[in-house]
Amino acid sequence: MDKLAIKKRLEKLKSEIEKYRYAYHVLDKSLISDAALDSLKNELEKLERQFPDLITPDSPTQRVGGAPLAKFTKVRHAAPMMSLYDAFSPADMRDWEKRLLKISNFQFPISNFGYYCELKMDGLAVSLVYEKGEFVLGATRGDGEIGEDVTQNLKTIEAIPLVLRRPAQAELKKIGLNSEAIKRFYQIFDHDRLEARGEAIMPNKVFNELNQENEQQGKPKFANPRNAAAGSIRQLDSRLTARRRLDCYIYSLLAPFIKGGQGGFFNTHEQEHKLAKLLGFKVLDKNKFCKNLAEAVKFHDFWQARRHDLPFECDGIVVVVNDLSLWPKLGVVGKGPRYMMAYKFAAEQATTVIEDVIWQVGRTGVLTPTAHLKPVKIYGVTVSRATLHNLDEIRRLGLKIGDTVIIERAGDVIPKVVKVLPNLRAGGEKEIKAPKQCPICYGKVDKAEGEVAYKCLNKNCYAVNLRRLGHWTSKSALDIDGLGPKIIEQLYKQGLARDASDFYKLTAEDLLPLERFAEKSAENLIAAIAAKKEIELGRFLYGLGILHIGEESALMLAKQFQISNFQFPISKQIPNSKFQIPKIKKYFQGLTLDELQNIPDIGPVVAKSIYDWFHEQRNLELLRQLEKNGVTIVSQKSSAGWRIKSQKLEGKIFVLTGGLEQLTRDQAKAKIRELGGDVSSSVSQKTDYVVSGNEPGSKLEKARKLGVKIINEQEFLKMIS
Repeated sequence: MDKLAIKKRLEKLKSEIEKYRYAYHVLDKSLISDAALDSLKNELEKLERQFPDLITPDSPTQRVGGAPLAKFTKVRHAAPMMSLYDAFSPADMRDWEKRLLKISNFQFPISNFGYYCELKMDGLAVSLVYEKGEFVLGATRGDGEIGEDVTQNLKTIEAIPLVLRRPAQAELKKIGLNSEAIKRFYQIFDHDRLEARGEAIMPNKVFNELNQENEQQGKPKFANPRNAAAGSIRQLDSRLTARRRLDCYIYSLLAPFIKGGQGGFFNTHEQEHKLAKLLGFKVLDKNKFCKNLAEAVKFHDFWQARRHDLPFECDGIVVVVNDLSLWPKLGVVGKGPRYMMAYKFAAEQATTVIEDVIWQVGRTGVLTPTAHLKPVKIYGVTVSRATLHNLDEIRRLGLKIGDTVIIERAGDVIPKVVKVLPNLRAGGEKEIKAPKQCPICYGKVDKAEGEVAYKCLNKNCYAVNLRRLGHWTSKSALDIDGLGPKIIEQLYKQGLARDASDFYKLTAEDLLPLERFAEKSAENLIAAIAAKKEIELGRFLYGLGILHIGEESALMLAKQFQISNFQFPISKQIPNSKFQIPKIKKYFQGLTLDELQNIPDIGPVVAKSIYDWFHEQRNLELLRQLEKNGVTIVSQKSSAGWRIKSQKLEGKIFVLTGGLEQLTRDQAKAKIRELGGDVSSSVSQKTDYVVSGNEPGSKLEKARKLGVKIINEQEFLKMIS
């Protein structure tokens, strides 16, 4: 092959590789496999090594430069890279719109404003300059006027084209250009300079992997994806930047043909985004035109609830006046333009002061420390307490009463302390110590060997017994109507209920002397208790209050029992049978620790807890008394959510986090079980899918760390349809 043929081959390879880059990064389509694309790149690289004089700046091989730079040079921006003003509530946004209406001479409240709303990515703002379609300069924002030349580092980002795509006439017509405008566009494209501005980001997945690597190598971890992206862009060695796998989205174009008004071809900011996509840039498809402020607020609220589903950090939306002809009239004030506003998401973190720490006693006797806080608003909710989990967590944080702390509430019901600010101590802070006696019964407290929790050792602890009785009657267990905490406490004080079996001995005459009871209400409660003498197996096992056994684990145990006893494969319907309590006791007593651990969702700690419970004399006596008082067990009903109708999800374990819009959580669980799948309350290596809804909690982050597949509600609905 002669040199001319080699040159033609090189041009075709570069064009083909760019076509696949555009399809993958801009159109989100994979036209060929990664292996095939690598093969094309390898051929290009080999030919360029043979003929180095044919290497051009737009070649994909030039994305990673040679020797590291000694330092970055300064670059003055053609136009300032401005900051944005912030809004934090719908009222702030309405005030902003009033100011716009006044300046633009609209009569309030009538508004013809339309807004283009964009997700506000949390990364590093960059400027990309092209001359005659070729990438010649990349710079950081800096102080807005002067940034740093980071061209070589930005070239390593695959989402940034090294040469711009030349849109076809039909494509330009489709986004609103007439014939004269198209002619001028090509003239400028071929001979002038174009600047694109956008956000260089580190995707969350890459960030987590990078921090895991650093942890394994004993290196410091990055605080957040934004810091990681900024640090990567400012590496003097572009080869290191390339390994960080950054991404980049464009949100603005600067060129004579972009802006509205005199000499401008376009009318709207939305068209600007469409042109950026045609030129080969990656733009965010989640951005949306909103015809009024109410729609913009709705867009904000929608993504605030789903921010953790995004593959990148996002702290709000940018609301932009869509009509470009209004921009010059609205102008700039101070640090930023009037025609844009950053509408921030509600804070997930805030600082406050620990005023006290109270130890609460649970149904298993475990003492849990809870921080009482100076009230503070987080994520739209006023918070006055936060969980501290256990004394080990308190020591890890280095927490004292009186400390200023950072509180986080990322979709979780109970917020948590994530960091102490020791530099703000005044000297009067108090150390938090483990209690030596139970705060309720004053019994002895001790820490079990191999565990982090402190427990009240008094088997007759008032608080433990009350919570145990309340657990039996709770909605997820027996769900006995009318038997609430206050009535349970009266029964306990009067000696009428010391364990769950005592509920079934009660008579109306026992209840009449108690507060709030008349003849009719006493009869109603006795009838409600009698109605729950026949109980589904999963509810029964959950109601027993076995340590570490939640609703999902209880259902898993129930399923295992029924399949083992009836020898039915998982994909078959289980008959609606009744079981006597001794049969259940005998089955679980006969399981070894290894056999228990083979049950889905059951690990070593939970297995030991089940084993110990069914071998403790006090618990066996409870089972005997429940049977004596007429309690019988039935197999799960379809309404309880897991009689199997299909094998579609057989063997798959799901975890749900956050709220769903089209299904209740119970309906989602029921559907999974009907299709042969299992639901777990916690994320582990055994988990197949995490279904992420609105305001997901810490389970989502754990799933990301473990590499568990995360799906949204729409993907889940498609899966179970």
